[in-house]
Amino acid sequence: MTSQNELIFDPQLIRRFDINGPRYTSYPTADRFVEAFDARALSDWLGKRGVGGVSRPLSLYFHIPFCNTICYYCACNKIITKDHGRSAKYLNYIDKELCLQVAALGGGRQVTQLHLGGGTPTFLSHEEMRRLMDSVRRHFELAPNGEYSIEVDPRKVDFDTVELLSNLGFNRMSVGVQDFAEDVQIATNREQSIDETRLVMEAARATGFRSISMDLIYGLPKQNIIGFNRSIEQVLELSPDRISLYSYAHLPGLFKPQRRILQSDLPTAEVKLQILQLAIRRLTDAGYVYIGMDHFAKPNDELTIAQRQGRLHRNFQGYSTQAECDMLAFGVSAIGKIGPVYSQNHKTLDEYYDALDRNELPVLRGIELTADDLLRRSIIQALMCHFELSIESIEIAHLIDFRKYFVEELIDLENMESAGLVKVEDDWISVLPAGRLLVRGIAMVFDRYLRADRERARYSRVI
Repeated sequence: MTSQNELIFDPQLIRRFDINGPRYTSYPTADRFVEAFDARALSDWLGKRGVGGVSRPLSLYFHIPFCNTICYYCACNKIITKDHGRSAKYLNYIDKELCLQVAALGGGRQVTQLHLGGGTPTFLSHEEMRRLMDSVRRHFELAPNGEYSIEVDPRKVDFDTVELLSNLGFNRMSVGVQDFAEDVQIATNREQSIDETRLVMEAARATGFRSISMDLIYGLPKQNIIGFNRSIEQVLELSPDRISLYSYAHLPGLFKPQRRILQSDLPTAEVKLQILQLAIRRLTDAGYVYIGMDHFAKPNDELTIAQRQGRLHRNFQGYSTQAECDMLAFGVSAIGKIGPVYSQNHKTLDEYYDALDRNELPVLRGIELTADDLLRRSIIQALMCHFELSIESIEIAHLIDFRKYFVEELIDLENMESAGLVKVEDDWISVLPAGRLLVRGIAMVFDRYLRADRERARYSRVI
């Protein structure tokens, strides 16, 4: 087996195997959820939690959809407004959803992970943020050493806000940057200085935040190798604990804000690949460890340690150290996980509010995993998080003969094995250093839904 820190950037292999595919924050992916799974189904599964006297710890996710301004590249579920009357009303409904879920919830109430995403969670005023966290603490017990994270827009946050977040219990921060180059920021309608970013990060460190992550995007309009190299230098000066390096997927037919981006301003596929190669080299030379997909972390970061120890997990917030949590999700479009089921809330405020006005959980759709789903989820998790799979462990856990069950999949892997992406042995399947950037494509081999549905245009490309 190879070192988990190894990574080989092979442009020819990337061009050959760079296909459209899911990011596998869940399996089955959210586009496979069905509306037959409704509020009653979720309520039933919430009630089953803890049956038998054992219940997993809880992870909580809150979707705050509001933003002051629009970033043209954004594909998130967001609402552009400056009206805090809308966020105040939204928090009323969040509180109602909390009450409904907790009323149905069986098992313990201890929370070891909490995340506020968006949108822009720091759109909330200080009073609104206090109100939300007071509501959380009324219903749940937050573990003293839990992971409590929030996504932050440095353009709208000062020292007092960061100090408030720390006082409310947040200890991890995700800072949106994307690119520091001025022409790229203008083209994407997100102008943000390095000084604003530095102020927020220094405030986080001064007020006790344990981890700061930073989001970058390659493939944005006006980007080039020289400009992004300068951005990487500035990022390394700021020295975040984790870095997410996302590929921009230009899908203007799906995301209206992207229609304001000129196709002619986008870097070519070749330049985009060169930018990625540069970023990987600069980050790894600086000591960051490639975790997987688009994530890098310092060697002493908890994600890196969890990967070394085989404890790394992947969920709707990306890579996580919290493997065995049930996830309760609140707000529009939020996705939760209880035992063997996923559920997703309504995607518009009107539908979300209407359901709660009827005293119903605002469930749009969901899915109850079959034995086959659970088997394939464990395989995809292992490949995405650890770059290797113990065939014997899968056979023992799921009572199957691996090679008989996955005859077609193993045939498909032969092409990748001959290209040097994977190694298939009697007891192990290992993703080789040249295949690590393409691990999504390798995981797709075991996706039963994709095998039946070869239409992948709705997904972003692997690179």
